[in-house]
Amino acid sequence: MLGKMPLTRREEAERLLDRSRRFLETADYQIERGFYDLAAFSLEQSLQLFLKARLLEYGAGYPRTHSVRVLLEALASIAPENKRDTIRALLNEHILELGILEDAYITSRYVMRDFRKGEIEKLKKTVLEVMNKC
Repeated sequence: MLGKMPLTRREEAERLLDRSRRFLETADYQIERGFYDLAAFSLEQSLQLFLKARLLEYGAGYPRTHSVRVLLEALASIAPENKRDTIRALLNEHILELGILEDAYITSRYVMRDFRKGEIEKLKKTVLEVMNKC
């Protein structure tokens, strides 16, 4: 019996983008319910999957990392010339928020950390800005 054919890069990118959108929708629901710690995790997952999809779309693989900062650096290194400065600027401008998103990934599994509504709103704004400009 033959197994399924491996996904093409384009198919994998489409699946990652779909999951990214679903994590973003999940974050909206969690924010509405006041589940800010879970919303932070969902925002991180959404951005992480989005960046991995973009790397695939540019013809590269993605590093096996959960670091959105590392993924952004990788994207900046292979993006078309006209987008590289924008991506690097986003990384520099939002370095703290991106670090908090990375922490949200870790703390969701190992350490309890409370988030406030204002923090989550700022994180969501950062995620949307990065997505829109990448």
